[in-house]
Amino acid sequence: MTTTQRPSGPFREGDRVQLTGPKGRLHTVTLREDGELHTHHGVLRHRDLIGLPDGSVVANSSGHEYLALRPLLRDFAMSMPRGAAIVYPKDAAQIVMQADVFPGATVVEAGVGSGALSLSLLRAIGPAGTLMSFERREEFADVARSNVETFFGETPDTWRVVVGDLVEALPQEVEPGSVDRVVLDMLAPWECIDVVAEALTPGGVVLCYIATATQLSRVAEYIRGTGLFTEPDASETMVRGWHVEGLAVRPDHRMVAHTGFLLTARRLAPGAVAPSVKRRASKSSYSDADVELWTPGAVGDREITDKNLRKRAREAGRAAEGARQAAASRESEQSTE
Repeated sequence: MTTTQRPSGPFREGDRVQLTGPKGRLHTVTLREDGELHTHHGVLRHRDLIGLPDGSVVANSSGHEYLALRPLLRDFAMSMPRGAAIVYPKDAAQIVMQADVFPGATVVEAGVGSGALSLSLLRAIGPAGTLMSFERREEFADVARSNVETFFGETPDTWRVVVGDLVEALPQEVEPGSVDRVVLDMLAPWECIDVVAEALTPGGVVLCYIATATQLSRVAEYIRGTGLFTEPDASETMVRGWHVEGLAVRPDHRMVAHTGFLLTARRLAPGAVAPSVKRRASKSSYSDADVELWTPGAVGDREITDKNLRKRAREAGRAAEGARQAAASRESEQSTE
């Protein structure tokens, strides 16, 4: 596969379809000839959807109507099987922009998690780019591979997943100064900054996606201490929806607020020294013990069990198999035209 185009045309068996039912409730299904969606509103047969164009409305056995659409990337990312927590669409969009991921870029991502960010990066680099995703756990890598294959219909030629630790594996996988962008989504990104600096081309961007203020401070100070990057820039993104109905226009009662911080810096040319930045001297610094207090386990984040992870891997695998069937059906139709 040389492109990352999404399927189009009539719905086919194996396609991923988002159904909006009564009261706006969403259901995401993979179409099968004998498949059925059962709800307390009745039964919707998949075969009633196969062959219809995107954006069709169909009725179930009780006469309730459902709007059928292929999911957008943001919809797919929020509904796909997860091995690890995903990067939310609002953050993925900012990562692509702030890291300036461009068509043809060579990009390194660590870790891959469930593949949500990989989807956005693959779209951004286009058919001429390269995305190399590093993941320590084989189980997470399997879920990510299946999710990417489900979304695109097959695995893009522009993507490679490396199972292993970035610090050890990156120097073996890339030449020094050959990487345009590096995105780090991990607990302790400062441990990888030295190998990232060696891999990045002068002017290249490193972006760290981190959850807590303690981690943000630690990685910013480490980057400053190397003397190899520009002054780090940090931000977070909050999205607030609005209710708009006639003259009833108001903010939604709920919003997606803090999910993580984004910190970016650019690689200096070899031997270059960035102009000094005036700032107040820090009265304290964080130790390893301080950082440990803010790890996911310490703050009560729930970790996925091996049993649950295997279940989600099977779900992702089944979705990927459906996508392969749909892709094969499209190729067969095109060859007979």
